[in-house]
Amino acid sequence: MIILIAAIAENNTLGKDNQLVWHLPNDFKRFKELTSNHYIIMGRKTFESFPKPLPNRTHVIITRQSDYKAAGCIVADSIENAIALCPKTGDIFVIGGGEIYNLAMPFADVIEITRVHEKFEGDAFFPEINPNEWLLVESEPNSKDEKHAYDYTYETYVRA
Repeated sequence: MIILIAAIAENNTLGKDNQLVWHLPNDFKRFKELTSNHYIIMGRKTFESFPKPLPNRTHVIITRQSDYKAAGCIVADSIENAIALCPKTGDIFVIGGGEIYNLAMPFADVIEITRVHEKFEGDAFFPEINPNEWLLVESEPNSKDEKHAYDYTYETYVRA
């Protein structure tokens, strides 16, 4: 299965200047639980925003740079090639950024969203989730607290 996973604001903002604009520790924990021991597909800028590769995951990086290398990672030149380089068994997670989500949307089976209940300025956005194509099957609201400055909801969509 191909799964898009993202934290997005009410206005579909993903981030600004290649960074998240909020801090939700429970969302990081959920992301780690869902993606560990799986292949994760991302754009080069998303990969380069990490201090080091994420542990216990196989990184597939999409870039137009034909000579791009990243130690221990797989490099592809398109979303189609990135998907083809992943095993056909097991889940594949697409983790961003905005351009990669747009390219991956037609191939996705599931979307895992953490919807942050606030609007933020940004320069990267998640594509609109078309209600004619996607069915919300799970919704788990979470309230802000001492570690989370915003209310947020985990949402799971499946292709209709």
